[in-house]
Amino acid sequence: MSTTETDKSRDRASQDQEDLGAAGSQLSTAPAEELSAAPGLGVIGWARWFWRQLTSMRVALLLLLLLSLGAIPGSLIPQSGADLNKVDDFRKAHKTLAPIYDKLGLFHVYSSVWFSAIYILLFVSLVGCIVPRTWQFVGQLRGRPPGAPKRLNRLPAYTTWRTTAEPEQVREAALALLKKRRFRAHIAGDAVAAEKGYVRELGNLAFHIALIVLLIAFASGQLYKSDGTKLMVEGDGFSNALPMYDDFKSGSLFQNDDLVPFSFDLKDFKGTYEVSGPNKGTPRTYQAKIDYSEGAYGKQKSTTIKVNQPLHIGDAKVYLVSHGYAPVVTVRDGKGNVVYHDAVPLLPLDGNVTSNGVVKVMDGYKNAQGQKEQLGFQAFFVPTFDPKSGTMLSQFPALVNPLLAVNAYHGDLGVNSGIPQSVYQLDKTHMKAFKDGKGQLLKKLLQPGDTLTLPNGAGSITFEKDIKEWAGFEIVQEPGSGWALGGALAAIFGLAASLFIQRRRVWVRAVRGADGVTVVEMAGLGRSESAKVPEELGDLAGILYDQAPGAPDPDDDPSTTPDPQAVPAEGAEKQ
Repeated sequence: MSTTETDKSRDRASQDQEDLGAAGSQLSTAPAEELSAAPGLGVIGWARWFWRQLTSMRVALLLLLLLSLGAIPGSLIPQSGADLNKVDDFRKAHKTLAPIYDKLGLFHVYSSVWFSAIYILLFVSLVGCIVPRTWQFVGQLRGRPPGAPKRLNRLPAYTTWRTTAEPEQVREAALALLKKRRFRAHIAGDAVAAEKGYVRELGNLAFHIALIVLLIAFASGQLYKSDGTKLMVEGDGFSNALPMYDDFKSGSLFQNDDLVPFSFDLKDFKGTYEVSGPNKGTPRTYQAKIDYSEGAYGKQKSTTIKVNQPLHIGDAKVYLVSHGYAPVVTVRDGKGNVVYHDAVPLLPLDGNVTSNGVVKVMDGYKNAQGQKEQLGFQAFFVPTFDPKSGTMLSQFPALVNPLLAVNAYHGDLGVNSGIPQSVYQLDKTHMKAFKDGKGQLLKKLLQPGDTLTLPNGAGSITFEKDIKEWAGFEIVQEPGSGWALGGALAAIFGLAASLFIQRRRVWVRAVRGADGVTVVEMAGLGRSESAKVPEELGDLAGILYDQAPGAPDPDDDPSTTPDPQAVPAEGAEKQ
């Protein structure tokens, strides 16, 4: 081959490639990849270079990966915002690691500087990606599919035939057919240009926008959230105000006025358990019957809260999270006057609700000498006591054979010292134990209705037959949870659309040949190689061929006329 022929071949290949590139232009809203060049001198040059890198797809994916990796220690390491006690226990158990974790902010990952930096950079990167792609996509929707390339036989899917129909008739039939198949189509010169699959780009944009919605929802949820717990005995009431909570945590931008106004009363708690088999004692149902009202003057309503079935009131959710028993005890002084009568919530120690706690008599008690004192009782409770076992461990979580073990102390409980203390623990620093006749610690096992008499006319404590139950509630407000759910669903559907819908173009050219017979050419092009484009083109060609049947070539036998239904769409004339 001569040098001239080689140059002509190269020019033809270059022209074909340019023609094909024009036909496939704007099949995606992804920004064109540019060679990374050194930024120009000066602040503006460096700023432009940094912005291009930040808004590139590879950097966005890298930041998303870093955000996922950064969330791992937040799930594995105790967080101060969730449970300070676990953080303290971790510090005591790991003297070497704890200072390192403190410096790295691993005990408060989601509010740390490095996690916030990744979070903000990802947000900016996504916005920088979405804005130009959205503008470009809107421009594509307002425009028309590009005209047909000069040489359709260079496209991946192609077929052709000759027909006696007029070129105008073929183009009109092709236009009607493509519009019926939901293509955006128009006649451009001697060909019909059509395009379909815009939902792919719409899904792609929806996916990226959904990620931004998720980021905003997550940030607002962390900044404006509130999470509090409340232990309530049957018959107690609760109003959604800060002083009513036993424990309360909130975001940095949360205000007390953000609490949803409502109140409720715990009317009854009911728990049922498996009574036999290998799962004996396993809870079957936990449910709390309550009366609640919304707002200050809302109408009272009744409902039942179950595990994983919270009560929804505005942005607040009320979860049932724990359960236990509250024996009713009565304490009298030496003269028989009642100085304490209440249900005492005790904390469970095991799955059979073996429980312990304390009874504190802080006011109204005087000893036998008429001096004011305070009383403290340590209580140990089992709902089902088995005399054969000989141990104070419950054998079943329901109230089958309840037993209360108590021992008594007198003195100063330390509640007026200004130092906060747990209502479930007894500070014995300034307390003295009551002794029995043998000089041993006074203690007794009480059945419902039994009484422990304190020595030297100090009074008594009675375990009443009425045993109440308590329920622990968690009240959560997460303003961005609805947006987060919507963003997650939109991201899933958007990703599915971008993966399973293909954007493709079809051209139909009909021109009169040199012998006066119309030559029909059909070609298709997709964003990526797929069997769907040739199959769809073959289906369209078959329908159009029925409306513009083939004509025999002048030099061939009529029986050899090509039928597009019998020829693969990548077809007869593909080179």
